[in-house]
Amino acid sequence: MTRYYLTMQLRSDTTFGRGAGVAGLVDLEIEHDQHGCPFIGGRALKGLLVEEWANLRFALGNTSDWDAEAEWLFGTSGDIHAHMHVGTATLPPDLVAAIQAEKTLQPQDVLASLTAIRRQTSIDAEDGAPQDSSLRAIRVLLRDTFLVAPLDFDADFSNKDRTLGLLTACTLAVRRGGTARNRGRGRLQLLLHEAEPSAYTDATFTEACFATFARLISPNEVQS
Repeated sequence: MTRYYLTMQLRSDTTFGRGAGVAGLVDLEIEHDQHGCPFIGGRALKGLLVEEWANLRFALGNTSDWDAEAEWLFGTSGDIHAHMHVGTATLPPDLVAAIQAEKTLQPQDVLASLTAIRRQTSIDAEDGAPQDSSLRAIRVLLRDTFLVAPLDFDADFSNKDRTLGLLTACTLAVRRGGTARNRGRGRLQLLLHEAEPSAYTDATFTEACFATFARLISPNEVQS
């Protein structure tokens, strides 16, 4: 088992909702654990990477040159097993440990310290007035929050440079995620790390892998 790490910095307030609200408080709550620590599920993270792979494949002219690496990483629907397993993105481990060790902290206080509640409503196009019953309260994880997720590989790379190059390209392509990502929220920056990072903004390994990917694709592969 080989492990790499994916770090995420929120560039704007972001909501990865759990599909339900809290009566009298918010219409859409974010994912968080029993201690009040927000997290983003591995399935949601993998979905962002897979979405960018589809965009990248189109940009490369829908050729099959990178399909083998993509299938090895992500698998396919019910046919090919993914060798990369994306873990849950959590707050930095030291912060999580400190929160869990402080017995006086209440989960709702932890959650409130890392999040905010944003309210929005729909506006009637004719008179500019708010539409009836359209006011919604949504919890957001605050900008500049850092999260980290493990990436576990259950097999040896058949071609490490190509596979990590493609993964890095997909990683860097992720710019937005979560609810309302097309309305100004959910701006993200993801980086790939070879080992558990001490500095979440260290892009050394990411840049090296992407440079390899850039060398492997010919200039005429990318559509204008």
